[in-house]
Amino acid sequence: MGLHRLGFAVKVLGGGGLPSHDTRRWQSGPHLRRSLELQAAILERLDELDVRMYRMPTQLAPYATFPGHPEFHGQVEECAEELAAHGARIRELGVRVSTHPGQYTVLNSENPDTQAAAVAELDVQGALFDAMGLGPECVVILHVGGAAGGVDAAHDRFRAGFARLSDAARRRLVIENDDRSFALTDVLPLSEDLGVPVVFDVLHHHCHDPEGLTVGEALDLARGTWPAGVRPKIHYSSPRTALEERERKVGRKTVRTPVVPPLRAHADTVDPIGFEELLRGPLGRGDVDVMLEAKGKDLALVALRDHLVRRGFAWEDGALRV
Repeated sequence: MGLHRLGFAVKVLGGGGLPSHDTRRWQSGPHLRRSLELQAAILERLDELDVRMYRMPTQLAPYATFPGHPEFHGQVEECAEELAAHGARIRELGVRVSTHPGQYTVLNSENPDTQAAAVAELDVQGALFDAMGLGPECVVILHVGGAAGGVDAAHDRFRAGFARLSDAARRRLVIENDDRSFALTDVLPLSEDLGVPVVFDVLHHHCHDPEGLTVGEALDLARGTWPAGVRPKIHYSSPRTALEERERKVGRKTVRTPVVPPLRAHADTVDPIGFEELLRGPLGRGDVDVMLEAKGKDLALVALRDHLVRRGFAWEDGALRV
């Protein structure tokens, strides 16, 4: 039997939508304090939906790592009281939160400035979660990064970047397989060397799997990297299937050509048939939380959950029981 919280990332689309963080430009004085007010509304929405897993925006503390704006660098310390209260509410509601810095946070970059920026970003993410008083299941997810010079050289640069992180950032960091350069088997050696867990991304695995592992085999390997007492988590999404249309000029005419989307493109919703097969197969062998990376966000999660409940699955205390 398995127990699985389902989550979604950042945006709340249902009920008219909710902003996730302070997006004002620096000239208007954005602040973590305002982001926490917006996040408080999202927590209440999660409680209404009985959803207990959520990816917070990485930009919760705006401009906190920008070298040219030192006036924003002390936001975590300035909001110590508010962060502690926000973390208490997260714990009260039983929500597992995470962040996932994007493509510009490259810890193994060959560019020293880019690597320094990544270290600063990850340090802030770790400090935020520590200031909220959250447990070890609340993690910061990162891709390995660039593959210049080959996998071994990329691993060495990542180790060097990891050594520069604060204790809080190192404790929170988990790494993820990607869809082009670092397959699960490329990520596992770093996990073993550095003692960081692996978030297994199912769609990325389908896109890039040179070893030919089944999803069940890959899931078991990734699950084994998590420490005792911390529930593993994975990422799941369905590939976009709708034809797209490209336009190009041929003389004075505009020619439109149908294009099949790439496998790595995320769909708006989650294919309930494929997800149910995963639940009844390898995912059902133990407790694993699932972050749904669908463009439909909370709407996609609720649609999938409602379908699964109609299929006989139980939804109890914010989790599927298989």
